[in-house]
Amino acid sequence: MESLTIKDAFLEGKKIVLGLSGGIDSVVLLHYLNTHYQHNLRAVHCNHHLSKHCNEWQKFCKNLCRELDVDYLNIDIELEKSSNIEENARKCRYNSLSSNLKENEVLCTAHHQDDQAETLLLQLFRGSGVAGLASMPKSKPLGKGIHYRPLLNIPKADIVQYAQKNQLSWVEDESNIDTNFRRNFLRIEVIPKLTEVYKNLANTLARSAKHQSESLRLMQDLAANDILQLQLLSNNQLNIEHLNQLEPHRIKNIMRYHLSNLQFLPPSNKVMQQILVLLNVKKDAVPLVNWAEFEVRRYQNMLHFINNKTPEAAGFCRYHTEFKDQENFSIHYRYDGQRVKLPNKNHSQSLKKILQEAEIPPWERSTLRMYYINNELRAMERIGYMQSHKS
Repeated sequence: MESLTIKDAFLEGKKIVLGLSGGIDSVVLLHYLNTHYQHNLRAVHCNHHLSKHCNEWQKFCKNLCRELDVDYLNIDIELEKSSNIEENARKCRYNSLSSNLKENEVLCTAHHQDDQAETLLLQLFRGSGVAGLASMPKSKPLGKGIHYRPLLNIPKADIVQYAQKNQLSWVEDESNIDTNFRRNFLRIEVIPKLTEVYKNLANTLARSAKHQSESLRLMQDLAANDILQLQLLSNNQLNIEHLNQLEPHRIKNIMRYHLSNLQFLPPSNKVMQQILVLLNVKKDAVPLVNWAEFEVRRYQNMLHFINNKTPEAAGFCRYHTEFKDQENFSIHYRYDGQRVKLPNKNHSQSLKKILQEAEIPPWERSTLRMYYINNELRAMERIGYMQSHKS
């Protein structure tokens, strides 16, 4: 959409969810969406409980939706104490909105052209690469649906004009004038001065973000092609021998692409260099690189990617299914020095050696379930049956 005077073709026939804060931008978007897509619209307000006025804003949004006959939902968000409360609030908000999104719904948020310009500058001052400088995409997958920004090409001035023309009311967040927040500092102190010299600055910066977005897509296409051509990927693991056929900058591009697909936090340059070091350590070493809750580990000739905040789901195991309903059934885990006896073997063997021969990574070995009947080991997850004392 390039203008608030026309319908957005992308939204035709879609089920729309509006993220409604009560500020001028989201109120304008509510009015616009309700004008053109009245029967396919619902609104969600996230109350972060950060301001003394938050309950007033919640009430305002609820009453506004009632007046317009728009379905309304409030989500209360409890934030953990953090040094970066703004970023923490954003993450919690999108986690909540994503969880609320139903199949094939489109979440619309009111980010506009000036927001895009601010985002590009913020990323530039952080030393971000192409992915950061691409700033906010117009649309991207989110939960079961899509996150879409209809106003991304619309200047803030047009939004204000629309609100005045339609005599709209909205709330003002007092934190928007707090220049201790870097985005506010840019918007209030820096960008107005730059605009005195560089005319149409927001439009120019937004155009640069679009160019970076196109470059990012080219880099992603190259990474996908490299992965396919060199057969790098197996069970979300990367083949180190094949990776080492490429120059370091191509390897970094593949890493960023793969980590993004896994929804890992992008690593810093320092962490990325540490990951590259993993490619050249001894095959029998089991080194790791970690940042936040994420890990990259080398085991033999593969790189493994681990999110420690993702609970390991107990997958289907036919041995568990077979034994679970028998009397005196129990589950245990391995212990140091344990020996077991496999079927058709004359002697017991070191379980550690068996797990090594099965090429099970060391950090997974202690999580494998061992199934006992009457305190006798009968089978082990991913290994198989054990020889019964009775046989």
